[in-house]
Amino acid sequence: MTDIEMARIAGGTVGLHDARRKVRWSVELEPFEIGVFPVTQEQLAELLGETATHPRRPATDVSWLRAIRFCNAASEWEGLEPAYTYDGEDVTWHVDSDGFRLPTEAEWEFACRAGSTRPHYGPLEEIAWTSADGVAHPQNVGGKHPNLNGLFDTLGNVWEWCWDLLDPARYDEYRVFRGGGFADDAWSVRASVRRGGAPRMHHDDVGFRVARGGFETTDAAQGWSAAADLERAEIDGPLPSGWTPRG
Repeated sequence: MTDIEMARIAGGTVGLHDARRKVRWSVELEPFEIGVFPVTQEQLAELLGETATHPRRPATDVSWLRAIRFCNAASEWEGLEPAYTYDGEDVTWHVDSDGFRLPTEAEWEFACRAGSTRPHYGPLEEIAWTSADGVAHPQNVGGKHPNLNGLFDTLGNVWEWCWDLLDPARYDEYRVFRGGGFADDAWSVRASVRRGGAPRMHHDDVGFRVARGGFETTDAAQGWSAAADLERAEIDGPLPSGWTPRG
């Protein structure tokens, strides 16, 4: 298989923001690894038995569930313990596993910022494919400048799935994607922007990059916890205007 190039990210602190709930919080991260590039069509094709029309473009039209499947396949190929198990579409992350996985959104934002506190880690035209470039599809990975962690395309080109739920009270099972895409304007291509979609959803501007790192915890790691997901899913009082009851 074409190697998945990884970068080692030292531990540190990252601040996150949920605009809907109007809350900000900080996350202390342990060291982890993350892909230097988004997963490419070539890599997806090699592991999942598909055809790569444009081998060096980011893999897109990939659902969150398919990205999870790719992570486990990559782990098995490398002789690592898979990070995920399934019960239907109910996915469990075994946080002590050192296999390939999706980054938590805290990991993703920390790795993307690379020490910057600004919306972009450099001039957007130099680091990201956006609507300003006038392109009609994702571009080959690595075509713009990397950040100080040596990561390419964290902003622009394609959005990237993360492990976390977006907002379980409002959107149920929707998972986060980050980073902005080739058709987005500058306002959406920022390190802090959170969007998401259903686990089976796939679009031509949503891909993913992998992470690695196991932790001596249970159902919680790197800014995510199962208990917090349950707490965020609860709604006190009547539903806000415009909401519909979940499921």
